[in-house]
Amino acid sequence: MTKKKVLIADDHALVREGICAFLKLCDDVVVVAEASDGIEAIEKTDKFHPDIIIMDVNMPKLGGLEATIEIKKMHPEVKVLVLTQYEDREYISRFLKAGVSGYLLKKAVGSDLITALKAIGRGELYLYSSIASEVVAGYLQGDGQAEVDEPYDRLSDREKQVLKLVAEGHTHKEVADMLSISVKTVIAHQTNMGEKLGIHARAGLIKFAIQKGIIKIDG
Repeated sequence: MTKKKVLIADDHALVREGICAFLKLCDDVVVVAEASDGIEAIEKTDKFHPDIIIMDVNMPKLGGLEATIEIKKMHPEVKVLVLTQYEDREYISRFLKAGVSGYLLKKAVGSDLITALKAIGRGELYLYSSIASEVVAGYLQGDGQAEVDEPYDRLSDREKQVLKLVAEGHTHKEVADMLSISVKTVIAHQTNMGEKLGIHARAGLIKFAIQKGIIKIDG
């Protein structure tokens, strides 16, 4: 199995060293670089081409959000996992809009980090449990309604099926198996949906599906 290449961006050397040491115990990831600020994170992304960046929020020179936006512009294939102490809705919303693939709190345990990295490596969105609750609460209250107010009927029947399953949290492989199509076809449908709806992140599709009543939230 090819190991996922990880870059750790945090202005605290002790945090970086601790994460690096912990990840050495994980068989399917390898730390290829470290960065102490957002500018260095961008430079080392260019140089080392990581699969996943573990990104702090508050860093000198350039913050995690700004660095994420720049990195996603230049390297849209790179996945970003936010690792922070901030759990208020404003921070979460800004990072999700920037296209991050995961949001994990620093109060989490090591196994949560491994779970997040594995989920992101599979192309899934990972949200720490309390963060997921905040996201759902925000969506149900209609935060950013205008951003996802695109006509649902622009989607084909197959795209609507894929949308529902993706929004329910199924992986591309699971969706492919359920619909008896290839993973590449699922990804193609999701890409087409993104173009039609103006929504390119999985979190945005979930938001759209909740607001349109395509999926239901228990309770």
